[in-house]
Amino acid sequence: MKVSFSMSDGYQSRYPDIGFGLVLLTGCENPENPEGFDAYKRKLLRRMRKRETLAGIADRIDAYDRFFSGFGRECPLPGHLKRTVNSGFPRYNLLVDAHFMAEMCAGILVAVTDFDRMEGGLTLDVAGEGEICRGMGGREMQTRDGEIVLRDEAGIVCVLCQGADEKTRVRGETRSVLFYAYGVPGVPSEHLEHGLRVAEEAVVAFGGGTSRGVKVMQPGPTEVGGVR
Repeated sequence: MKVSFSMSDGYQSRYPDIGFGLVLLTGCENPENPEGFDAYKRKLLRRMRKRETLAGIADRIDAYDRFFSGFGRECPLPGHLKRTVNSGFPRYNLLVDAHFMAEMCAGILVAVTDFDRMEGGLTLDVAGEGEICRGMGGREMQTRDGEIVLRDEAGIVCVLCQGADEKTRVRGETRSVLFYAYGVPGVPSEHLEHGLRVAEEAVVAFGGGTSRGVKVMQPGPTEVGGVR
């Protein structure tokens, strides 16, 4: 099993320096709170709370906040960071928790999705004005011109500044999970790789998943990171 992925000409033209990363894990479980997971999260939390580390995370989250503001959207990352520093990582289930850990440890934006619910290949693209898709819970998302979107062959599955769709939401029965990370101006692509490896390691360790390798792509032929 592998991910078929491309960047559209429109994306590469409008965002020529902004990378995108992904990692697919197959054969995983999605327990609510596996044994040892809380201790594992506390270890990562101690690392991210170190002064220099936290300053870098905050700087990258500020870059996402500025990008969202350019489209008139509110970025969730600043609020997530404040709550994480004050109260620790949230507890939902392994896959959702791993997504939050990836975001907060690297200071990036990560989506977590059920890969088996994707329809065909994936394309990173820019939206036109007024495209419609259904977000979590069926809420309507309407795009603005130039917003970054991820499409499968049936339509938009995620809008960077608005969130992922309901179709690909992870569930208790999810066994093939795709984490993907969006870059924005001011966030070097090595941080996308770092965040995805946080998610990868957690799911392998506590969900028994098999990683198909972290990949971080740049517009054009260059690839950062690679497959392990």
